[in-house]
Amino acid sequence: MPVKETCMKGGVILRYAILQIIGLFVFVIVLLFVRTWLIAFPLWLFWLLIVLWVAKDVALYPLVWRAYDTGSCREQGSPVGLYGVARDRLDPSGYIEVRGELWKAEILKGADAVEKGQEVRVTGRTGLTLSVEPAGCENEKE
Repeated sequence: MPVKETCMKGGVILRYAILQIIGLFVFVIVLLFVRTWLIAFPLWLFWLLIVLWVAKDVALYPLVWRAYDTGSCREQGSPVGLYGVARDRLDPSGYIEVRGELWKAEILKGADAVEKGQEVRVTGRTGLTLSVEPAGCENEKE
């Protein structure tokens, strides 16, 4: 079963919110300066711009939350044990995708070739090359 990264923990949300509140504060100060000294725009426009600014921050959160993660949700170290999908035929080597990253991979000696689109499990790593086996193999060994 592939590992899915769905970690959006409270610490990440809090870190994101604090930084966005600081940005919102600066935006409000700039709007007040512009409204007072440069262009006298209506109060309803002032509040609309603030609401749009907050809506932008809320809408972008699902796209950028990983950048605010200090490591608690990210993979710590080796990709060994993770699952991926073969991007082309592995016989004996080719490329696989693990957690959205493309890796060079080699199948274990004695294992059958892996076809494109087939799920694989990472069993080791040498430099930037992963050793893999077809996803069903770990059950056969037990």
